[in-house]
Amino acid sequence: MGLIDSRGVPVSTASRAALDRYEAAAEKLHSYVRDPLAEIDAALAEDPGFVMGHCLRGTLMALATEKAAEAPLRQSVEAAEALAAGANERERGHIAALRAWLDGDFAGAVDGWGRVAEAWPRDGLALQAAHLGDFYLGHTTLLRDRIARALPAWDEAVPGYGYVLGMHAFGLEETGDYRTAEATGRRAVALQPRDPWAIHAVAHVLEMEGRLPEGVDWLSGRSGDWAPDNMFAFHNWWHLALYHLDLGDTETVLRLYDEAIRPRPSPVALETLDATALLWRLHLRGVDGGARWADLADTWAPMAEDGYYAFNDMHAMMAFVATGRDADAGRLLAAQARRADSGGTNAAMTAEVGLPVCRALRAFGAGDYATAVELLGPVRAVAHRFGGSHAQRDVLNLTLVEAALRGGQADLARSLAAERVEAKPGSPFNWRLTVRALRLAGDEAGAVAAEKRACG
Repeated sequence: MGLIDSRGVPVSTASRAALDRYEAAAEKLHSYVRDPLAEIDAALAEDPGFVMGHCLRGTLMALATEKAAEAPLRQSVEAAEALAAGANERERGHIAALRAWLDGDFAGAVDGWGRVAEAWPRDGLALQAAHLGDFYLGHTTLLRDRIARALPAWDEAVPGYGYVLGMHAFGLEETGDYRTAEATGRRAVALQPRDPWAIHAVAHVLEMEGRLPEGVDWLSGRSGDWAPDNMFAFHNWWHLALYHLDLGDTETVLRLYDEAIRPRPSPVALETLDATALLWRLHLRGVDGGARWADLADTWAPMAEDGYYAFNDMHAMMAFVATGRDADAGRLLAAQARRADSGGTNAAMTAEVGLPVCRALRAFGAGDYATAVELLGPVRAVAHRFGGSHAQRDVLNLTLVEAALRGGQADLARSLAAERVEAKPGSPFNWRLTVRALRLAGDEAGAVAAEKRACG
């Protein structure tokens, strides 16, 4: 005998207490408010045979995108598989998706969650897992379309509708529909003010359009909603730091890094990734990150040979390059080469994007800017294939233009700077890059004009 959850989805448990605990855990996952694991454990204590309790725990482990989560993921998958005979069709879909992820078939897992969401569009866990999976794998149009498929089944009377709108807003932003993305994100926040993903979707719009003071106001003014007790806060702090960085306020950027983004060492890859990306942007600008880099390199070093997720590898390489840890960089490249020749989704991600990017970063650190340019140039067109957002992957463009500038490739540097100011003319930093590129090309009059734009 089973029950029906608050969204009308069938669940294979007879324990109302277990289902209530499960829904509380799912709410924490959707909102990122506090850690849902204690609620999941409580649900399983009420009903050890509760399939979706094991599936929710497994999904959290899968979406951590790091090898350290593989052992607990395996435990959850095996526990759920042992209960599969008594599970319903939807739950068996979740089990199959988790097994695919555990076996390295990330794309198959995301497709599996997507199929569950197509059949049960109010399955919030399947929707969120597929959405985040699409993000990790660079399935840009599916970030928008997979959520759009489910929207007819939702309205304001269905619990969690705001979270679904927030996911759709992010998909709209990543596919360039900034006006609709912003409107949808603001509506989501109006329905659920503590939805950090929806707040973050609007922040992305403001970043991509160069509306930097608005971005500062948006995130600063809502920090009471997205910052306290929130497992996603580090990323929204990162976005706030990006606005200040573009405005040239490196003092505030470093303060945010020390107080909010990386207030203490953390072994969590997703958190370490954002901290690394921010310090690398400062590094490209000639700002010394000091001892902060050693903390990051120390955190990445044990993962250097994991070959688990190419997007993480890129950030590990940044830390190794910035600290001069060439032995660790070599270990990482060797692991990537092995992964590229193996099976699984990450093999293709590594071969097509991760490995050339990491080789380029190592060359950049060695002052071999010509090689960095040669490797990064072709990757730009396919970089989405190893995941991340447009804002996150922009670090590749920033590294490329800096390599062109330092390597004396004036025509390329000027062209890349022109791309940036055309896409985001409100960015003071883009105009400062243009000044450097034009001076390198010998166009002093153009540089003076660009300098005026950089100063506002």
